[in-house]
Amino acid sequence: MPDFSKPWTEYEFIAFDTETSGAYPLGSEVVEFGAVRWKGGKEIDSYQTLLKPSRPMSDFIIGIHGITNEMVEDAPLMKDKITEIRDYLGDAILFAHHAPFDLGFMMADFERYKVSPPTNDALCTSLLARKIITESHNHKLQTLITHLGLERGSAHRAKDDARACLNVGLECMRRLGPLTSLQDVYDQVGKKLNWDSYRLRGTGNATMDKVIECLEDHRSMDIAYLGGTKGEELRRITPQGIVRNPDGDYVMAKCHRDVASKRFYIDKIKDAAVVY
Repeated sequence: MPDFSKPWTEYEFIAFDTETSGAYPLGSEVVEFGAVRWKGGKEIDSYQTLLKPSRPMSDFIIGIHGITNEMVEDAPLMKDKITEIRDYLGDAILFAHHAPFDLGFMMADFERYKVSPPTNDALCTSLLARKIITESHNHKLQTLITHLGLERGSAHRAKDDARACLNVGLECMRRLGPLTSLQDVYDQVGKKLNWDSYRLRGTGNATMDKVIECLEDHRSMDIAYLGGTKGEELRRITPQGIVRNPDGDYVMAKCHRDVASKRFYIDKIKDAAVVY
């Protein structure tokens, strides 16, 4: 077990952020990764790379982060950068804002390219800020930046958001005091965000394996779903991504019957068959 008993000021921190081609892992991809490193009371270096997705991004997604298809046309592929990214993260203490989103996307790539994930649990600065910066009316990153008077940078660009995330985390820890142990900081969050909790492959769940197959081969699936007042229902869905969630893992998918994107909890799918 790592030793988290020392004051937080004695540790090395890396805050990281991802920008993606959509909302859900496997169905969408990381198109930008950014990180900043802090040690000894100051930021000591940073990392940023654009990444080319396998399919063009929609205008809606481009409108969120401003990364265009032209910008990533000649960018490297994730398979050529994933080891470098993992080496950069090393064994530092990691920050991410709304960390489950970033962990879910990065874990999908660590698994896909057979690269071991980091060993330390991540600290979610959104959850930490909810406990410490209680006077803020919400705990979105851009709200906290304004509230704390931090340098804004370019919103929804990975390195600038990573730097903002780092500064929010540092402000939380400063409020706790310089002698506060790193374990006490973890305790403030109330939950550990372990990388293994975001694994998709090798879980032993046959339904999840079929969803992954559909996502990778761009196929639909027929499911018997236990939900609603009608009990078990037969549906055809086209998966859009998988989300590991403490309240229940789910597949986000287009429901052919309802012609809408809906959430289907894995444990409520009683039978599933890939449509070939």
